[in-house]
Amino acid sequence: MTAPRLPRRAWVGTGHAHIEVDYAHGRVVLHPPATPVPPDAVLHTREVSAPSWGTSELDAVLTLAPPAPRRWKAAALLATAATATVLLCGRRHRRLARLARLAAIGHRLAAADPGQATHAVRAARWAGRLLPARWACLEESVTAAVALAVAGRGAHWHHGVATDPVRLHAWIASPDGNPVEEPPSTGAYTTTHTVRRPRRTP
Repeated sequence: MTAPRLPRRAWVGTGHAHIEVDYAHGRVVLHPPATPVPPDAVLHTREVSAPSWGTSELDAVLTLAPPAPRRWKAAALLATAATATVLLCGRRHRRLARLARLAAIGHRLAAADPGQATHAVRAARWAGRLLPARWACLEESVTAAVALAVAGRGAHWHHGVATDPVRLHAWIASPDGNPVEEPPSTGAYTTTHTVRRPRRTP
């Protein structure tokens, strides 16, 4: 199985603006709706009926991570070290691309089931809180993907953008494409890159 190639840049059209996720240079750019889509961009469409001008509310409470089995915590500690190494070694503007490629480390392995994915995500969040540094959704989700690879399983890793307000998120999904250990607000994100396609349902 070949991992989906990391796009140089993804382009999300909303009808009100264009959002460019530049994976090659690690930046996000907001463009007017009349801006033409570059030929090398992967186009995604997410229509927004009307902009909220930033008035929509989102939960911002840091909840306690549910417990994970010890063996998953051990895998998460190794995965956290690997993720931190890849994050810090290399040019700063290439961090997003490096971490996205690291998340694909287990793409040739059998897909993790929902229970395994849940354990990996919980363990990754537990390990991340041991670090005296910023460790957000990108780092946590990549750590979970690496922890699954340590356990011999492949992750459904997703990276995406929400349009109103504009924000990025990364998460682990189940084989059916459902976000694992994520709030309902994750449905507001358009996936711009994934390392494993969700299986088709009949």
